[in-house]
Amino acid sequence: MPTYYKRNLWVLIAVFAILSAFNGVKKKTLRVVFIGDSITYGAAVQDKAHQAPPAVAATELGQMALIKAVDFYNAGRSGATTLDFLPGTANFKNVADAADAYYKEQTTLTASEQSATLLLFSIMLGTNDSAIEGTNGAPVSPDQYQQNLTIIIDSLLRRYPGSKIVIQEAPWYSDNTQNGAKYLKEGRARLESYNPKIEALVKQYKKTMPGRVFLGDKSAYSYFKKYYTTKLSLENGRQGIFYLHPNTDGSAVLGKKWAKAIYKAAMKDAL
Repeated sequence: MPTYYKRNLWVLIAVFAILSAFNGVKKKTLRVVFIGDSITYGAAVQDKAHQAPPAVAATELGQMALIKAVDFYNAGRSGATTLDFLPGTANFKNVADAADAYYKEQTTLTASEQSATLLLFSIMLGTNDSAIEGTNGAPVSPDQYQQNLTIIIDSLLRRYPGSKIVIQEAPWYSDNTQNGAKYLKEGRARLESYNPKIEALVKQYKKTMPGRVFLGDKSAYSYFKKYYTTKLSLENGRQGIFYLHPNTDGSAVLGKKWAKAIYKAAMKDAL
């Protein structure tokens, strides 16, 4: 979306928020479960409870117009691929347990409160899928990546009626990235090939299940490619110093980018 239209969209949201305040529109309570790998987990930050991207995103969301409160759960797991979050895995159970707890709590609310409460899932997977070797299922082909995401999303949509899903694109990593797994330039090219699959998937759901699945942030890749020396952690690997995980500053940037995408999806039905 061109910058001009993005800017206008945020102006419209701000105007809507002001008008809604006078029209009695209820503020939303968001419950967000973040699904991802070590980047989501916050591998390169010290205070994961407050500095990992999900924590930053939740704080940012809580300051946005028409948001009453934000609860979140960070289900990010280091080394995870899409295969590691398929139904039947421990990671999927972890996600479901968190979402079930939110649903159980919601049953104690009044009908009015329930209508203003929204469960969302933010998914950012692909970095470990793109590896040449060393992670579960790697290398995961673009078609298999799309199929795995579809299985995960279908399971969540069936299990949690009324919920929404936001798929975030993964950030850039350096050509020589190799820790316990081997990524390198080949892996990063594969990571780039996942993005058209994500877009196709969102378009598909827009037709079959409108208002449920949204395309999230698309700017993280280019942002971290440009600012990797200051926003990504310097790490020693088998191919020398590499850049993969956002540092504290980078984590803050990523969290804020996710927050904007989640907010758009959350407010979609109100605009």
